[in-house]
Amino acid sequence: MDETVSVLVPVASPDPSLVRVLVADDEDDIRALVCVAVAKAGCTVTNSVADGTTALATARADVPDLAVLDVSMPGASGLEVCAALRGDPATAGVRILLLSAGASLDDVARGLAAGADAYLAKPFGVSGLVHQVRALTARQPA
Repeated sequence: MDETVSVLVPVASPDPSLVRVLVADDEDDIRALVCVAVAKAGCTVTNSVADGTTALATARADVPDLAVLDVSMPGASGLEVCAALRGDPATAGVRILLLSAGASLDDVARGLAAGADAYLAKPFGVSGLVHQVRALTARQPA
């Protein structure tokens, strides 16, 4: 009698160092802190920019796996960049983490309505940011 044996092989989680991250914040010290947290999460910062217009152009030219965007930036806000990324089929699957000094429920709701996957209020700790980056990069693409 023929017997069929099924073996479930766990899917290897992607190598975090292959996860490509765009960081956009107009404050140099915050941008540097985010880059440190991304590295601690095991991911690679591919681009680090200081304004929303550059962030959007960079994301379209070199699509990241995750974009960490400050809400308040010159050129285009993080909310505008988020909505534009979601509206473009080429970048619609990018995971987006918004950072903002605004921590009210309305602020968070606006961020999520713009298409963000997560929202982190400033000031934040490096460990909290590392946790968010790991959580977002571990998820399967949308």
